[in-house]
Amino acid sequence: MRLKRLLSEKKSAVLRRWFDDIVETYPPDTSQFLKKQKNQFANPVGSTILQGIENIFDGLLKGLDKNEISPFLDNIIRIRAVQDFTPPQALSFIFLLKKIIRNEIAKEISDNELSEELLEFESEIDNLALISFDIYMQCREKLYEIKANEVKRMTFRLLQQANLLTEIKDEESDIKEHDFININTKGGS
Repeated sequence: MRLKRLLSEKKSAVLRRWFDDIVETYPPDTSQFLKKQKNQFANPVGSTILQGIENIFDGLLKGLDKNEISPFLDNIIRIRAVQDFTPPQALSFIFLLKKIIRNEIAKEISDNELSEELLEFESEIDNLALISFDIYMQCREKLYEIKANEVKRMTFRLLQQANLLTEIKDEESDIKEHDFININTKGGS
């Protein structure tokens, strides 16, 4: 495929622009930090994004199965899922690649009649977006589950401290938090 060979030659420019465009989705102070701080330990978010997009791009060029690319998507999406992004904002980084490729190789596309190959490649990017959405939803569901469990634990502890709980013994199991029920022992009925 001529397009993939051309994109391979332009890889560093495409990745640099893709990283910069992704980083621009963050607030200005964060964006500047992510761009300037090169140490992976001082800037794990920037490092994860950069490594992730490089592996995603390489996977697209090599024609890897989307399931093989998923772990690289997962690393980036996990970060964006816990931040203050809406779902479209969190996943927009996938679609940025299409615009960057078109801008980076516009002349070569028209000169070498690569439009059909470009449409196929963009279709692969669209498929990555669908996989990304599934990953994003799994991350958000896990966050909500963690938050709900924390609220349950906090409620249990508050009820326990207020002496509003009593034990229900189950002869077959050890007593756990969920083995308690709320009983108002003050001013009882």
